[in-house]
Amino acid sequence: MKLICSLAWVFLLATSALAQSASLRGRVLDESGAVVPGAKVALAGPGGLAKVATSSADGSYAFRDLPPGDYTVQASAPDLALLEPLTLVLESGPRTLDVQLSVSAAKQQVTIEDAAGPGVSTEAAGNASALVMRGTDLDALPDDPDDLASALQALAGPSAGPNGGSIFIDGFSGGELPPKESIREIRLNQNPFSPEYDRLGLGRIEVFTKPGTDKFRGSIGYNFANDFWNSRNAYAAAKAPFHLNELSGSLSGPVNKRASFALNLQREMTDNGNVINAVTLDPQTLLAQRFTGVNLSGLRRTGVTPRIDYQIGRNHTLTIRYSFNRDVVSNAGVGSLNLVSRGYHSDSRGQTLQLTETAVVGAAVINETRFQYFRPTTELAANTAGAAIQVLSAFNGGGAQVGRSTDIQNSYEFQNNTSVSRGKHTWRFGVRLRGNTDANTSPQNFGGTFSFGGGLAPQLDAANQPVTDSTGQPVLADIDSIESYRRTLLFQKQGLPASQIRILGGGATQFSINAGNPSISAGQIDAGAFAGDDWKVRPNLTLSLGLRYEAQTNIHDWRDFAPRIGVAWAPGGGSAGSRAKSVIRAGFGMFYDRFSLSNVLTAERFNGLVQQQYIIANPDFFPVVPAVTSLAGPVAASTVQQISSTMRAPYMMQSALAFERQLPLNTTVALTYANSHGLHVLRSEALGGAETVFLMESAGLYNQNQLIVSVNSLVNRNLSLNGSYVYNRADSNTDGLGTFPAKPYSMDGEYGPAATDVRHR
Repeated sequence: MKLICSLAWVFLLATSALAQSASLRGRVLDESGAVVPGAKVALAGPGGLAKVATSSADGSYAFRDLPPGDYTVQASAPDLALLEPLTLVLESGPRTLDVQLSVSAAKQQVTIEDAAGPGVSTEAAGNASALVMRGTDLDALPDDPDDLASALQALAGPSAGPNGGSIFIDGFSGGELPPKESIREIRLNQNPFSPEYDRLGLGRIEVFTKPGTDKFRGSIGYNFANDFWNSRNAYAAAKAPFHLNELSGSLSGPVNKRASFALNLQREMTDNGNVINAVTLDPQTLLAQRFTGVNLSGLRRTGVTPRIDYQIGRNHTLTIRYSFNRDVVSNAGVGSLNLVSRGYHSDSRGQTLQLTETAVVGAAVINETRFQYFRPTTELAANTAGAAIQVLSAFNGGGAQVGRSTDIQNSYEFQNNTSVSRGKHTWRFGVRLRGNTDANTSPQNFGGTFSFGGGLAPQLDAANQPVTDSTGQPVLADIDSIESYRRTLLFQKQGLPASQIRILGGGATQFSINAGNPSISAGQIDAGAFAGDDWKVRPNLTLSLGLRYEAQTNIHDWRDFAPRIGVAWAPGGGSAGSRAKSVIRAGFGMFYDRFSLSNVLTAERFNGLVQQQYIIANPDFFPVVPAVTSLAGPVAASTVQQISSTMRAPYMMQSALAFERQLPLNTTVALTYANSHGLHVLRSEALGGAETVFLMESAGLYNQNQLIVSVNSLVNRNLSLNGSYVYNRADSNTDGLGTFPAKPYSMDGEYGPAATDVRHR
């Protein structure tokens, strides 16, 4: 009995002492609010107490059995560190503290890994098909922005749905891809069903730029390439020339104790040979001949990107980033069937201003306010004036029908996002407001286009006279487009009237021309709001719930609610100290596409008043372009483009089921089945009447099934391997607004393989 009482007394003392101890837990985050696995968290407390913890795959850390008192917290990770140590007072009981790291000037290391670090995780953003690239891993990527975008899209894999993947730069969609030297981190395919994003998560690419450093640092680079290792195009008589000279430079450092700067410069000069492979007519004999040639086009690219980071206070940071890019291309549009006369000059400029204010509100709340102004401008000028000539499958000649075009866009975007971490819940909610204007001057096809298509015509002998049968009737045969064009020039040279030339198989098949006012402008506003909760139901079970709402002007559609749900479960991974080897994920979400402002401009331009399109079948006035006023009458068909009154935003319902497995040698494999069901997909319909009306509708259907296998392996600190295989099947009754049903007023027989139906990739 005395022994039992003694044990009970000891138990009560131990319980009392335990009740008076403190604990500290939380997550390690980067500047964007994403979790940082593998970070070192150091805790210093009373009596010289010192402890170190490493953040797990979900960024979490924990210290237990701490005596109450004053503590100092410090944390770091590769390329990341606390701006200054955190101090806090711990009392008995649990305390939560999220630690946000900023980019440091420390030596960069290889840190490419799946989004949750080595292994699999039940975190919402820890799907094994995701990748995070930072540090020296970025050095392996191409320097050229176009090549960089292609490489990232290849790493991300094909996107679900008909629109392809999406790229976000510092939280904004659109804009110019920054120079590689200014990129801090790239994330691929993280959290596909997050309500924060309006586009499908599979194929999503997020790019984050670097802030300034606390010490002066700079770099300069030069790339040179030519055609020495290139092979000759099989259709060209000589090897196409190629010369590349690319200069890049970066400089960063402190402005004062609170501010730092980063500056990136880029200059690219590329001369590239475009191979022309066409069938033309000999000017003397008018006989068809194969024509191959190489035309030199030049690209001159300039990029300037400064950035300033300012520490407003202990918990507030302001980032200002500006980007200027200019691409000048000479002899654009030449190559393949397009002859030199079809070339034009292109001058594209883009300016981007981004402002971001990050506030750490307390120990578990982070708020980001972002603003972006994006102004892209484009100028086009044809090298040759005059009508265009299209001889189908043979050559395209005449002048480029761009005239002197200009396009000036202004895009404004405001975002406010908040992350809150409380216990087992991580909430994220926010709003987005965008406004766009577009002033466009486009004298497209104001010079007119003659098309030759061939068809059934009399057979001609060696003297270009009709061959007759035993009854004296002409023998008919199918002729191709170049033969029809040859007969037109031949018989015109002989002085035959247009009616006789057409009887003999000559004459253009169609003439089209636009007329009216080439200038037009329009604007559009859209808004979105979202809220989501990542709930750690159990250590091996995470439930993600979210809802997004979107609306826009220019269409009468206010029903765009987009629910999102995701579940991640690790069988057998719930016991203390255990690490999940397998994770099963499932998700569902609705994703809306905004009706583009460019479609509104098209409808405004071709409303029958601002600009008119005339299409004349079998014209008899080649090569003379008649006055537009003379085209009025039964021979001209003017087309009008309209937006359906029932137009609504297309949306995609996507479901996914994935099995992720941790393999030996730091290798993870993910097997994912994704289903995409698209409704109200855009298409067009041609309506007859006094004038042809191209009606833009949202009545299409899209279905896609994908089986995706992703493998990520961190072989060692210097080598990582990433691979994916996709089996894809996509069917639809439309491939966009350029799709018209073969049978007017009916979609029967239109459903079949879509343009995205690439079976193996």
